[in-house]
Amino acid sequence: MNDRTWSVRGADDRREPGLRAVDLRQRDTELQELMDDPGCDPRVLDRTFRRFAVVNALVSGWRAVWRTHVVPALPPSGRARVLDLGCGGGDLARSLVRWAGSDGFSLEVVGVDPDERAITAARRSTSRGVTFRQASSADLVAAGERFDVVVSNHVLHHLDDDARAGFLADSERLATGRSLHSDIRRSRQAYRAYALASPLVSAGTFVRVDGLRSIRRSFTVPELQEALPTGWTAERAAPHRVLAVRDA
Repeated sequence: MNDRTWSVRGADDRREPGLRAVDLRQRDTELQELMDDPGCDPRVLDRTFRRFAVVNALVSGWRAVWRTHVVPALPPSGRARVLDLGCGGGDLARSLVRWAGSDGFSLEVVGVDPDERAITAARRSTSRGVTFRQASSADLVAAGERFDVVVSNHVLHHLDDDARAGFLADSERLATGRSLHSDIRRSRQAYRAYALASPLVSAGTFVRVDGLRSIRRSFTVPELQEALPTGWTAERAAPHRVLAVRDA
């Protein structure tokens, strides 16, 4: 199948354009992901949250980020409180606790998401050391919460300029140590690779359509650096990842 004829069919039978029909030179901030629609099919959404555990394990690169960016930021005691903002189905929060245990650390991870549907999905699978709450970053700031490390995965590309500024400012207030937000790095290679591989895991979900839309909405490293406030650094990571990092 060549680039010109690629098409993407989601759970609601919508199609995405092929690679040659997509302009990836700039962010497409007008695109809306299907799962962001409050009226989307709840059964498909629930399957999508469940499938994220597989997708993120394959493409998010968080196992490496844990070692290179989270572990060095943990307190010397090896015990830490970590916040996962926009936790979705909770797979990253559960993974962080599992990796910490394997590496001799003790984490309490709190996963929060303002979307009740996400928290419902996250709470279906419980893990020792992980709690999930329906809340926003602003709610936690107002409550006076503090965490050693604040992380997120695939949140930044969803936010407009004002929402992103508020999200990052809240992250600064919540983190006593490091804030670390990971997202997709937009490129033709990322779009092509995801379009070819995602059918293997996307049946009956929004995973394929929304994944490609996420790439089109996402940042390059220079774009993210320009969008970040003073004190933040944009870093390139593999595979096809960009990190926003700030140390308190």
